[in-house]
Amino acid sequence: MELRDFGRLGQISALTLGGGGIAGVWGGTDRGEAVATVHAALDAGITMLDLAPSYGADFESERAVAEALRLRPAPDVMITSKVQLPDGASAARIRGSLQASLTRLNRDHLDVLLLHTQFRRTGTTLHETISPEEYRDEIVPTFEALRDEGLIRGWGITAVGDPAPIIEAFHHTPRPDTAQIVVNPLNQNGDLWIHGDTVRPDNAALISAATAAGVAVTAIRVVAAGSLTSSLDREVPPTHPAAVDFARAEPYRKLAAELGETPAALAHRYALTVPGVSTVVLGVKNRTELTECLTAEARGPLSPEALTALTPLTTP
Repeated sequence: MELRDFGRLGQISALTLGGGGIAGVWGGTDRGEAVATVHAALDAGITMLDLAPSYGADFESERAVAEALRLRPAPDVMITSKVQLPDGASAARIRGSLQASLTRLNRDHLDVLLLHTQFRRTGTTLHETISPEEYRDEIVPTFEALRDEGLIRGWGITAVGDPAPIIEAFHHTPRPDTAQIVVNPLNQNGDLWIHGDTVRPDNAALISAATAAGVAVTAIRVVAAGSLTSSLDREVPPTHPAAVDFARAEPYRKLAAELGETPAALAHRYALTVPGVSTVVLGVKNRTELTECLTAEARGPLSPEALTALTPLTTP
């Protein structure tokens, strides 16, 4: 497994095991398979597990990882979790969410705590978002205090949505240690996009701005919530963003076949090839899917010819 720079936190494996898949967010699994998948990921050289309280019923991603590490301790693995602030910034809410995660995981600290709430622009209103002022005045000081207290080693943001306030956050100091940014061949944001037609996504600009600011990029939604795979593995209505994106991705699946790749493998190799990406979060739910991603990583970056072939398919 290739190791890459992860900023102030040292090095990280090119692949990170995400908590959504093992918690059943992306199709059915069970605790036994989730635990086995965690163990297989660690055996393969994956050095970070990316979790969240909201992944799965009853905090399943955190509970599954806690069980996996109780059965097979891995003291050097990095663990992230997240805090959502749907009702606005609150130091008490951040601290309470972190402490609950630490209790479930049976740990005394997290390696990274991520803000799991989108930004809105100053002077605007948007349900369940935070303003740049809340970020600067409440969230950043709280994260910095938690680091000083040894409860977290670093912190970051989920950098999806309106690019302007996110780029503003990259310029503000103290800066986040990492930003989770959508990276996939068709630039599909799916159900993460809550801004309608008022602004347009620009994930390439976010990657560029993060890299310029020294913020490590963690790639997420690499297969666009399943839309860039051979088939959706869960039932969704035809109007659901994942179903709409899946239909739009048919030319992509044809290209993957022409290149001798599975759609998922091509998507992961693409994300691993994007300049500035430190690690790619996997949404796998079992060892079979994990193996496909491990094989893709071992094959290395895409050729210039493959990247050129993908370019016309990228959606604006």
